[in-house]
Amino acid sequence: MKEDIEEYVRFLRIERGLSENTIESYQRDLKQYHLFLEKNQLTNWEQIDRYTILSFLQYLKEEKKSSATVIRMVSSLRRFHQFLKQEQLAQNDPMLYIDTPKKAQSLPKILSLKEVETLIMTPNENEVLGLRDRAILEVMYATGLRVSELVELKLTDLHLSLGLIQTIGKGDKERIIPLGDMAIEWVEKYLRYSRTKLEKPDKRSPYLFLNHHGKKLTRQGIWKNLKGLVQKAGIKKEVTPHTLRHSFATHLLENGADLRIVQELLGHADISTTQIYTHITKQRMAKVYHQYHPRA
Repeated sequence: MKEDIEEYVRFLRIERGLSENTIESYQRDLKQYHLFLEKNQLTNWEQIDRYTILSFLQYLKEEKKSSATVIRMVSSLRRFHQFLKQEQLAQNDPMLYIDTPKKAQSLPKILSLKEVETLIMTPNENEVLGLRDRAILEVMYATGLRVSELVELKLTDLHLSLGLIQTIGKGDKERIIPLGDMAIEWVEKYLRYSRTKLEKPDKRSPYLFLNHHGKKLTRQGIWKNLKGLVQKAGIKKEVTPHTLRHSFATHLLENGADLRIVQELLGHADISTTQIYTHITKQRMAKVYHQYHPRA
C-alpha cells in the first residue's frame, strides 16, 4: 500500500506537474490515511469500503480536525482512489458514495487601514533586515500576493519602470500585477541598500527577498518575521501573511474596485471565491451605519 501511495505521488509530480506545496499536502493526507488503515489492520485496497472511509472521517472529527481539513481529506482520498482504480491497483472505488461535507463559510480576518499602516511602519528601515521587512510588507499589501508567490519572486519578475510585477500562481497561471508608488519606492531602497548586503558575492541569488544567509527567504521565515512585527506593533488580532491578502482585497472593494478586477489581481479561477469579500464590505458598511446614523 505504501508503494502505491509513492507511485501516486510520482504521478502527481511527473504527470500532473503539481507544485511541491500541493504534493506535500497530498502526502500528509495520505500518510495519515495509511496510518489509520495500518492501525485497523487493513493491508490491501480491496479490504476498504465505504464504511472504512466513514470510520476514518469520524476519527478525524474525534481528533478535533477542522471542517476544512476533513473536506480537503475527502478531496484527497477521492482523487487517490480514482487513481488506484484507473491504474488497476484496486477493483473498487470506496469514495463513490461518500459525499463531500459542506463547508461552513467563515469571513476572512482583515486589518483596518490604520492597523495596516501601523504594521507596515513597524520595521526599522535603518537596519538591513528591517528595510527588507518594510519592502516585503509594502509588496504584500500592494499586490495581495500569496506568501508562496512572494518567496518565489525573482529579480527578473520586477518591472519597476512600468510599475508592474509578474508572478506564477496556482495552476501555474502567470499574472501581471500593478505595484503602487510606495511599494516601488521601498523595493528600490531594499535593492540599493539592503539586498546588496544580504547577497553573498560568491553565491548570487536570482530571488528578490533573501534571508541573512543570502538565500531565498522561506514561507516559514515570512511567518516568523510577521509574527514578531505584529507583536511589536501592538496589534492584538491574529495576523498571518494571508491576512494582508484579505485586507488588500477588502480595501480595494471598499474603495469602489470592480469585483472582476479584484478576482484577476488575486488570481482566483472562480469569481465565487472573490465574492466572499463583498460580504465583509457589507458587514462593515452595516456596522458604520449603525454606529453613525442618528436613527439607526
